[in-house]
Amino acid sequence: MSGLQILDQGGGHILIDGDLTFASLDKNAGQPLAFLQAGQPITIDLSRVANADSAGLALLIEWAKYAHRHQTLLSFAQIPQQLLNLAKLSGLEDTLLFHPSA
Repeated sequence: MSGLQILDQGGGHILIDGDLTFASLDKNAGQPLAFLQAGQPITIDLSRVANADSAGLALLIEWAKYAHRHQTLLSFAQIPQQLLNLAKLSGLEDTLLFHPSA
């Protein structure tokens, strides 16, 4: 298991590094939402996510809902197949802005 790091790369690019799993998420994982308040389009790069489960998908959904409420365009790039499969299984692949090849 690796911890979760949310790294602001600047220019509206956020890199997620580590696991997006129930075991790696703590109560603070949903709190650092300042990067969603920038008022500019935000891309969250998931290329360095090693493992993901439904808790990770729930976090992405929470971020998407928060961004929508704050009128921030949010998209996800380099989504691991594990997360894509969970989103499809849950019927959420069209709800979230997924850009697998970005």
